[in-house]
Formats: sequence, structure tokens, C-alpha cells
Amino acid sequence: MRVLLVHSGNAVGGDSSKYTFVLEQGRALAELGCEVEYYAVVGKGVRGYLQNVKPLREKVREWKPDIIHAHYGLCGMVAVLAARKKVPVVITCHNGETLSRSANIISSIAAWYADYTICVAQHIYDKLYWKPKVYCIQPCGIDLKDLPLIEKSAAMKEMGLVADKINILFGGSFSNVRKNAPLANAAIALLKRDDINLIEMRGYNRIQVNELLCGCDMLLLPTKSEGSPQVLKEAMACNCPIVATGVADIPYLLHGVTNSYVTSFDPQDVADKIKRVIACGERTNGRERIQTLRLDNPLVAETLLRIYKSILKS
Repeated sequence: MRVLLVHSGNAVGGDSSKYTFVLEQGRALAELGCEVEYYAVVGKGVRGYLQNVKPLREKVREWKPDIIHAHYGLCGMVAVLAARKKVPVVITCHNGETLSRSANIISSIAAWYADYTICVAQHIYDKLYWKPKVYCIQPCGIDLKDLPLIEKSAAMKEMGLVADKINILFGGSFSNVRKNAPLANAAIALLKRDDINLIEMRGYNRIQVNELLCGCDMLLLPTKSEGSPQVLKEAMACNCPIVATGVADIPYLLHGVTNSYVTSFDPQDVADKIKRVIACGERTNGRERIQTLRLDNPLVAETLLRIYKSILKS
């Protein structure tokens, strides 16, 4: 089976090899015997996206995929227009589709005309203006083999983390408004400790992120909005304690995970949960939870392949 994965290329300069979770999904599909190719949609705004319809149509004509799988609703619209009902289209909706009226309208129309829609969490499906005819809820997976469990002391040494500090990894860039650094800073100020080392997750490669998650005392994710956050799943895979706001599917993912807490947007609540993690001082059973939820990429790829085959048989 030939699968063409379509994704936004703006953040990665049109280089699909830098779009980590899509690349990992493609790799997992390839391991199941699929031929996988990528197309990066580059352009700003609706007009910029629509300029990709013709080159994607040419890509489809040249490569002849059996399935086009587009990530994000706007890319899904490009895929639907390029396919012209000649090739089945699957769309995965993540979260950005529902954050503005225009994006929601376009994504909802695309999902309606697609052959199958995947929403990475239930709240995304609920927010779409027009519900797709055929859909499922399936979070994106992570590659457990790329996230080995490293002894905390070894990971700390590798990343230069100081042992007499409480090393807290912030789940994104401080400048990303959605990740909510002000809430993190307000909560930490309430702790009135001078041994907190808040680390910005920015500029690290995949290996270093794995080492940080194994070496830090916790992941702090006070996010305002998410789809189904990959960084949270990665932290779970590394048995890293987590303090995160209860948005999206975070409460579901963290259900039953030890020494990890869901918070409100009250800085005192966040501070109290950080205190609990510090007082406990233990790692978690997050990796076991990831395995229970079948969120290892090879298992997610099996689900995708079943969806593709069901479409082609219909």
C-alpha cells in the first residue's frame, strides 16, 4: 500500500524530515510494509495553502498513492481538492483546527468531504462545526524505542543538570503564549525556593529531550490548549513526574499515573502539586500507562493500516 502523508511545512521550512511525529508515524507504517512518501504544505493563510493544490495534485499523479493521509484540517482541505475523489483521503485533526472560526470552517468542510477523519482527542471532534461522517478518536503515538529509560543520575550528568537543584522541564518555549510560561513562573514564585531550575524546552534534539525527561525532577506543562500533547506522552514514556493543567485529553492520559498531577489554572494549585512531586521524589509508572493505552507508534500504525484497508474495501 502506498501512503502519501501530507503535513504543514511552514515550521520546518518544507523539510518533512524535520517534522518529527509525522516522520515517526511514516516510519511505523513503513515497518508494516507500506510505501510512504511525504508532501509538506508551505504557505501562509488560506491563499498560501491553496497554492499547494496544483503541486500536490501533480505529486499524486506522479506517485500514485493508494491513500492520502493529511495532518491538520487545512492540509486536509488541500488534500481533498488535490485528490478530486480519485484517491481516498484521511484527515487527522489535532487542535489548531478549532482555535479560530475560519480554520474551523475550512477544516470541518474538509473533514466532511474526506473519506475518514481521525481526531486525536474527543474535544476536537466536539468543536468541529460540521461533524465528519466517518471518524474515530485516536491520539498520535510515540516511539518507545526512541525513548529508552536512562538512569536519572546518568541522564543528569549527560545534560549537565545540577544535583542540588530541583530541575523542572517546562514543556515548550517560554515565548509560546499557549504553553503559558507566566503561570509556571507565578507558581514557582509561590514556592519561595532558590533551588528551582526551570529549563526551557527549546533547541534540543530528540536524544537530548529524552535525557532531559529522564534526568529532570518533573515536566511542568501549564498549557492553555492542546490536542493530545506529544511531550506529555514522551514524559510518561520516560517515567518523568508530571504537573499539567487539565486541558484536552491530559486527565485521561494521566489517569492512574503515580506522582503526577492535573491542575487548574490557579498558581497556588500548580505550586501545591509541584510541592507534592518534590516531596515524593519518585519516578512514575507512565511508561506502563503508555503501553496500556497502546500509544506506541507500531501499535498506532496497525490501527491506521486497518482504517486504510477498510476505506479501500468500501
